[in-house]
Amino acid sequence: MAARLIALTGATGFIGRHLLHDLSRRGYRVRVLLRRPVEVPEGASSAVVGDLSRPMNMAAALAGVDAIVHSAGLALSMSGRPDDDFRSSNTDATLRLAEAAAKARVQRLVFLSSIRAQTGVSAPGIVTEADPPVPTDAYGRSKLAAEEALAGTALDWVALRPVLVYGAGVKGNMATLMQLVRSAAPLPFGGLDARRSLVSVESLAAAVATALETSAPLRRPLIVAEPDALTLPEMVGALRAGLGRGPGVVSVPVPLLGLACRLAGREEAYSRLSTSLVASADELGRLGWTPVSSAREGLARFARSGA
Repeated sequence: MAARLIALTGATGFIGRHLLHDLSRRGYRVRVLLRRPVEVPEGASSAVVGDLSRPMNMAAALAGVDAIVHSAGLALSMSGRPDDDFRSSNTDATLRLAEAAAKARVQRLVFLSSIRAQTGVSAPGIVTEADPPVPTDAYGRSKLAAEEALAGTALDWVALRPVLVYGAGVKGNMATLMQLVRSAAPLPFGGLDARRSLVSVESLAAAVATALETSAPLRRPLIVAEPDALTLPEMVGALRAGLGRGPGVVSVPVPLLGLACRLAGREEAYSRLSTSLVASADELGRLGWTPVSSAREGLARFARSGA
């Protein structure tokens, strides 16, 4: 019997590249849906060029496809974009893809959503899917609207809501933190005790596989997070342990650190790392998902990768 055929969007992005590798490794055939004619990524069995905003060739692109993994979209790190851009890329395009999938009799659509569809940059308690979603920015609202659009279709779908994702090729705040960690300088984060949930891109890929392999209908969002939420000093310690070094963290009064970050134009990054966002992936765990490693182990592996 032929291996299942998966259509993957966003295969050239940070997460998409890892998903393509992981799905191929698991024995799936992967058809990548590309916005423009570029070199077909390694690991893809086929490719179709098209634009989700003008899905003229979606019938051909989805012919014979068993499931879709939709990782394309406008990322939070792409700052300065108006609400309309997020809505067009993250909400409208997802709905159009779902409509085409239903016509093609695709069995399931796995949508890469975000924890920001559930909550803002911080939360007072442990976040679960049972909490009413309260996104606080255009990115989060666009992801939640896409989930709501999927719920209005007849298609079987699941929306994965990962927390902060780290791994080889990551950009944004995690890439900046890795640059700081590689320096020889002591880092002034010792006074920060807020905890944040993380997930490695490898553990996220395992969550996608769980979503594809679950036989029962899903039609709901699922949080993806490794169980050990860490403080910023603990993240630094884990990363530097991967480099074979000690933590090298010193304590600076938190108000002074906040002022320095604001003066350096890093207020947004500071607000993320100085406030808590702890999320539970228990619901995903009940479907059989287990993270590839703990966050501490994953961060050390990420540092050793040199990426």
